[in-house]
Amino acid sequence: MSASSPWKPEVDELEQRRRWAEDLGGEEAVRKHTTGGRLTIRGRIERLTDPASFREVGKLTGTGVYENGAVKAVVPAPYVMGVAKIRGRPVAIGGEDFTVRGGTSWGSDRRKGGQGGFIEDLAASYRIPLVNLIDGAGGSVASIRKRGHAIFPGVHGFDKSVELMGIVPVVSAVMGVAAGGPAGRAILSHWSVMVMGQSQVFAAGPPIVERALGLKVTREELGGSRMAVDAGGTIDNAAPNEEECLRMIADFLSYLPQNVWEMPPVVACADPVDRADEALATIVPRDRRKPYDMRRIMRGIFDAGSLFEIQPAWGKGVITSFARLGGKPVGVVANNPMVYAGAMDARAARKQGHFVELCDTFHLPIVYLVDQPGFLVGPQAEAAGTLRDGMRAVYIGMQATVPAITLVVRKCYGMAGMAACDKAGINFKIAWPSAEIGNLPVQGGARAAFRREIESAADPLAREAEIEAELIALTSPFRMAEAFAVEDIIDPRETRAYLCTFIDTAYSTLPSKLGPKARYGVRP
Repeated sequence: MSASSPWKPEVDELEQRRRWAEDLGGEEAVRKHTTGGRLTIRGRIERLTDPASFREVGKLTGTGVYENGAVKAVVPAPYVMGVAKIRGRPVAIGGEDFTVRGGTSWGSDRRKGGQGGFIEDLAASYRIPLVNLIDGAGGSVASIRKRGHAIFPGVHGFDKSVELMGIVPVVSAVMGVAAGGPAGRAILSHWSVMVMGQSQVFAAGPPIVERALGLKVTREELGGSRMAVDAGGTIDNAAPNEEECLRMIADFLSYLPQNVWEMPPVVACADPVDRADEALATIVPRDRRKPYDMRRIMRGIFDAGSLFEIQPAWGKGVITSFARLGGKPVGVVANNPMVYAGAMDARAARKQGHFVELCDTFHLPIVYLVDQPGFLVGPQAEAAGTLRDGMRAVYIGMQATVPAITLVVRKCYGMAGMAACDKAGINFKIAWPSAEIGNLPVQGGARAAFRREIESAADPLAREAEIEAELIALTSPFRMAEAFAVEDIIDPRETRAYLCTFIDTAYSTLPSKLGPKARYGVRP
């Protein structure tokens, strides 16, 4: 600025205040934080977003140090946020600055973010995705001394967080420690991710656990990825490092529209829609008791390189994944015969329900790849509440209004099989020749249904085998096709072309379904 400008002193001060903000918590705090490869919050935003696209809001917020009325320094607020672009699409993005007071919440009349605040208002008002880069422990009891009184839980509430879940994609990445409010917001997301060996998430940290339970645990034992991702399913995915974590955020958003009033983004597809993978005809073994690789089937059907699996380490009896067919995003729910033979346990049911709600919210058609022998049975399954969680998955599936198509790869039995059907739509069901479908499996079911006849026979085991053989012949998928009880039987090698045709057609119906989704009734 020209030295003759009447506002030069103020402009110079503005530039100085911006430099203080960019210094974060100071050279020593930044050095300590970045030891071991961690990025600062500014580094994370820069690495995730398109070059020069980040426009910061509230950069001057902080605590000033004055002498004789002149500012000497400003300690920035421990939160950085604004708007940016990720792969050309606008997002609201923000995260805690751990180099300033460990990223603990900073009180003012209006918060920048972290515990609600401007960043959530911005995402809601502009109808753009929200990306939370979480690295802070939330509130502290020290704030009671500062205020002189306690406050009721939820003063800085989750109202806007809940509203956002119904209108824009919300992503949370736990980059360090998340406890209390930040931990709650990490979970109140459509998708969450953490960094293995670096991130921990818990309701309360080791000091509180020790005081309450007399149990000494480390932060990693209490809330590392083995606990939060693999054991608890609290966080959806784990990344090996920050670089991969940030890439996964961009990949996840690439399948979803900016908000519920827009269509899912379609991309160019170099994979021919009529590609016929010969291996698909050989993957399912004739022995119905033998497992096989469902993920190999998925790779043979969907666009090359398009699978993005969600919660791969939890609820392993079901595979939930984004994918594309001819460049069009879809959600995939596939049973995993390598875990409980694909039977639905409580975890798999919760995982499937959450994923179906996500697809329904953002208008992604669903492809069900079914090899479902039913709910997991036995005392442990009953104690885990499998039936309740399983019926909730059925309930969510029946409320979904997004187009869906069901492909029975092998087994489809019982109430769990209902969770893979489009009852609210046209209930479009196709099958491979390997399909076996029914209310109950013939094996075992025959003994219950024909108990007296079997027990009164001269050779009960032989009579049971005869009845089973008779019923198995009647349950042939070809007999079902004759009766139009299944809409089509297809050669496995035709699957990609078949699904591409109908997903392409389903996309033409999506404009009429745009907008927030209503959820009716009381959930089980």
